[in-house]
Amino acid sequence: MRVVDLETWPRRHHFAKFNGFADPRFDMCVPVEVAPFRRAFKEQGLPLTAGIVYVITRSANEIPEFRSRIRGDIVVEHEIVHPSLTILATGDLFSFCHVDYQQDFALFARDFVAQAGAVKAEPTLAEQPWRDDEFFMSALPWVAFTAFHHPMPTIPADSIPRFAWGRVTAHGDEMAMPLEVQGHHALMDGLHLARFYEKAQAYFLQPESFLA
Repeated sequence: MRVVDLETWPRRHHFAKFNGFADPRFDMCVPVEVAPFRRAFKEQGLPLTAGIVYVITRSANEIPEFRSRIRGDIVVEHEIVHPSLTILATGDLFSFCHVDYQQDFALFARDFVAQAGAVKAEPTLAEQPWRDDEFFMSALPWVAFTAFHHPMPTIPADSIPRFAWGRVTAHGDEMAMPLEVQGHHALMDGLHLARFYEKAQAYFLQPESFLA
């Protein structure tokens, strides 16, 4: 992790402007093509949710703005950020599930399945308030939404990016999945979200790039 020098940071003026907003977060929801991804995962018997979380996490980690966080009056940039997602447990309730990110998908999927199983057995909403090297994620496979907004704490300020994805809809040979991203405008712009979508779409179209 490094502390960003706010005096020389090219984004310092944008940071100063948007960090003072009452609600500086912004959202984007885009349908991504996932047919090759789903086909490869089903043929190999791999867990689809682990794959979606992996693609999102890997894509976001490749963009520095997604690894940046606001801590009071300073900005830090993490080297690696890990996924924390909601897992459906019992009685229509969900549980939080943290998984350490590993670029080796086989290792990541193994740990994901183990952690998801553990929190389903013992659901928890416990968080580590000091930790901000995470991405927050939610899956809503029951609806193909076109917009989404996350509940957010206001005190202290929260600059952790959020992601959500929904039901896949088939259109001929293509399969579209809604993928939503929420970012903090003091740290990133629409351009950075567009770069994220470009990377994620590439992985969904070529899953062999990380399954090999």
